Amino acid sequence: MIGFILSRLWQGVLVLIGVALTVFFLFQVLPGDPVALLAGQRSDAATRAAIAADLGLDQPLPAQLAGYLNDVSPLGVHPRDSAGVAKYGGVQLLPLGSEKALVLKTPYLRRSFQSNKEVLSILLDHFTGTLWLAVAAMLLAAVLGIGLGIVAALKPHSWLDRTLLSTSVLGISVPSFVAAILIAMTFGFYWSSWTGLNLTGQLYETDAFTGRHLTLKNLLLPAFALGIRPLAVIVQLTRSSMLEVMSQDYIRTARAKGLSGYRTVMGHAVKNALNPVITAVSGWLASLMAGAFFIEYIFNWKGLGTVTLRAVENLDFPIVMGATIFIAALFVVVNIVVDVLYALLDPRVKLG
Repeated sequence: MIGFILSRLWQGVLVLIGVALTVFFLFQVLPGDPVALLAGQRSDAATRAAIAADLGLDQPLPAQLAGYLNDVSPLGVHPRDSAGVAKYGGVQLLPLGSEKALVLKTPYLRRSFQSNKEVLSILLDHFTGTLWLAVAAMLLAAVLGIGLGIVAALKPHSWLDRTLLSTSVLGISVPSFVAAILIAMTFGFYWSSWTGLNLTGQLYETDAFTGRHLTLKNLLLPAFALGIRPLAVIVQLTRSSMLEVMSQDYIRTARAKGLSGYRTVMGHAVKNALNPVITAVSGWLASLMAGAFFIEYIFNWKGLGTVTLRAVENLDFPIVMGATIFIAALFVVVNIVVDVLYALLDPRVKLG
């Protein structure tokens, strides 16, 4: 298993290098002058030249690329002086002459053009909101999807089964941002007096009398909008898996021995039918975190999506580039964890 994990980690490193190269060259061709954004339109030539030198924008494109990869890599070559240590931190592994050293560090995603804050710090501040939203959407989709899928499988070809299948197809077909707009306007605006839900809101709100407090009701609408598609997929996957398991010989044997229908379904069928469902659920988490971008923007939810889309509007390229690499790293980690969990849950799967 250790060899498998190391192999997947190496593949993940190659994926991240590809993502870093893609975002670097993509943002080279987009309009906008980072130096003008930082210095202002009325700045003098000396100020702009100093900012360009600090960002490395006065160097040829290959040198800029090498500098960017060196910054975002956890293993890089950096100055040994106090300024270099303060900028990159980390642990010096190997001195490379009198001025440079090989450093193990937190990836440096550079600074925002707008606020001059470190991009990684901005992303981590907003990561909690996206994580809460993705986990809530996944729990909602898993609980409802598995339950409805079991019900549909136990009543095949009935009106209930056909209704659930038709609804799940609709859930898969409708784009998430369209569903989010409809849900927000219906339950958060037109019916807000009945539902008690807000069109926008944050997970934590501050009140003048009670202070900062958790407001879970603000999570309901965005989580439901984000969870519609995985919910529909899980319903169909659970139904198909259950129908396949219910036709197996050991299920017929259990029924022939007089085992009750409830014990047959819950004790044998559901347990064996959930392996592909669990794999799909765990694999959807990273996808939901990436797919939450437009959902967060519609509901004004404080998360990675909101800060990234606002950065796109403001031409704040370091935040957009950093968010892309951050999400790609999450995909790599989650996919490795899913493969390992699948092997632990299903002894027929061998890691190699």
